Amino acid sequence: MDNQRLLLWGFFGLMVWFTYQAWMQDYALPEPQAATTTIEQQQTPATSDVNLPALPGLDEAVTADALDAPPAIEPASQPTLDAPANITTTTDNDLITVRTDVLELKINTRGATLQRATLLRYPVAKDQPDTLVQLLSPERSDLGLVQTGLNARGDGDKPSHQAVFTAAARRYELNGGDEVVVPFTWTNDEGLRVEKTVRLRRGSYIIEIEQRIINGTDREWQGAAYAQLLRRSKTVERSMFDVDTYSFDGPVIYDGEKSSKLKHDDLLEDGPFNFSTPAGWLAAIQHHFLTAVVPPAGTEQRYSISLRGDISLASVIGPTESVAPGTDAVFETTVFVGPKLQAQLDQVDPTLKLTVDYGWLTIISEPLFWLLSKVFWLVNNWGLAIILVTAIIKAAFYKLTQASGRSMAKMREIQPRMKALQDRYKDDRPALSQAMMDLYKREKVNPAAGCLPVLVQMPFFLAFYWVLLESVEMRQAPFALWITDLSTRDPFFILPIIMGGAMLFQQRLNPAPADPIQAKVMQVMPIVFTGFFAFFPSGLVLYWVTNTILSIAQQWRINKIVAEENKSKKKGGGKKKEKAKKNE
Repeated sequence: MDNQRLLLWGFFGLMVWFTYQAWMQDYALPEPQAATTTIEQQQTPATSDVNLPALPGLDEAVTADALDAPPAIEPASQPTLDAPANITTTTDNDLITVRTDVLELKINTRGATLQRATLLRYPVAKDQPDTLVQLLSPERSDLGLVQTGLNARGDGDKPSHQAVFTAAARRYELNGGDEVVVPFTWTNDEGLRVEKTVRLRRGSYIIEIEQRIINGTDREWQGAAYAQLLRRSKTVERSMFDVDTYSFDGPVIYDGEKSSKLKHDDLLEDGPFNFSTPAGWLAAIQHHFLTAVVPPAGTEQRYSISLRGDISLASVIGPTESVAPGTDAVFETTVFVGPKLQAQLDQVDPTLKLTVDYGWLTIISEPLFWLLSKVFWLVNNWGLAIILVTAIIKAAFYKLTQASGRSMAKMREIQPRMKALQDRYKDDRPALSQAMMDLYKREKVNPAAGCLPVLVQMPFFLAFYWVLLESVEMRQAPFALWITDLSTRDPFFILPIIMGGAMLFQQRLNPAPADPIQAKVMQVMPIVFTGFFAFFPSGLVLYWVTNTILSIAQQWRINKIVAEENKSKKKGGGKKKEKAKKNE
């Protein structure tokens, strides 16, 4: 097995892997497109409990039997989310605007629902600075809602996400403070009062929601706090011209042990997904961004994720608690709406970083991102950080690649002798194989020595691919000159062309394949790689160009050293022959 053949197989394996990834994400049933409308649950006697999570038993742990218990409203009598009765128009009078330095929220007074979230520092595209990313929206075509509330036993009014709250003002801004607090209140005729507080802080995408229930009635109140995330569910047509389409878009859960992406087909075929844990969360992710609901850790929470038409509904409800007359109780929930900034995700819950979808190479991608972040902190340029980290990786594997390089250089030196053997034994394949093995052994050349470095570098290449594709820190990050966004392709294809030229030059430093057909294939490979890399993120191409240039420099130096060693060896052999003749 020689290096060229291994490179061919490595390239073929890479193509198969990317094809497999695309197939896995493409294999979904098409969803019909609905008209753009606004969703808001109406509070009517027939629908007052629509979409409320089932209430657990009082002071009981959530068990497997409880997960299978019938919900508060039987599914047969429960209107679907796309029923006409549940679609209305939201007026400006229903919305409270909250603005910080990084986030603008629209909160509906019905349930204090987080209805619209605009990321003030993240334009949709670099050439559209005024068109900002929106993660929450009431429009059905791009639906995203975070609903919180309290479900209670018995009939009558409940402080659920359908209850109408009041607010003291219509607009709240951070201004010169470090946090902004938005209070909502709800009361019923019996003396039950709920004070719901939404808190945001400067520079943060973390939203803290506190619900305080004050029991002013003459009887005990029994209920539980819940939160649910509604998100449009749609299939995305994958395209190699748009790297965003290869990122998972849909619900993600953490069950206390591992995170799982719940695919559209699985929910459609298998039905609702239920579990319980005292240390979990639920989220909806898309490329670079997420919306997550994280309940308090340490108390058993019940989770349910289902698909209803073109909408996914993910809910979590805590244990049922009792509030005596004249007392109060506080329920807290943390919501994250924003980019997948790993430092902020870690503040909410260390496991929330799992929403940064590095795939099965997370074990390599996470250390690579950590190293990239540290280097970026020093140089303040992600492109330069990629170059320096590539050099660090190259240095780490220097000894390994040096052994491979020496083998390649020696193969290059003995190539004329190999050609002579091929001419001599062209009609005798067994004799040719034996002669070449004797030559390798005599010259101490291992033709398989180049395999290991290539195999070692392939996982790092794939891990780097996902780091550059998924890390929002590098989204729209400039490098220099024409490279203004390292997370998208080179707009002028200059880097891929440089990469193809570097690969072609690198081939000249290595021994040519003995097989003419294989030699022609190797000559075409730089062109194939150039076309393939043309649509990769420019940061990844920058990594590969840097790695190739460093490999060229290393191989050129090794070739020079090996050539000088051979010259010295020949001179030494010639002197021995002359000395032997004189002795004769």
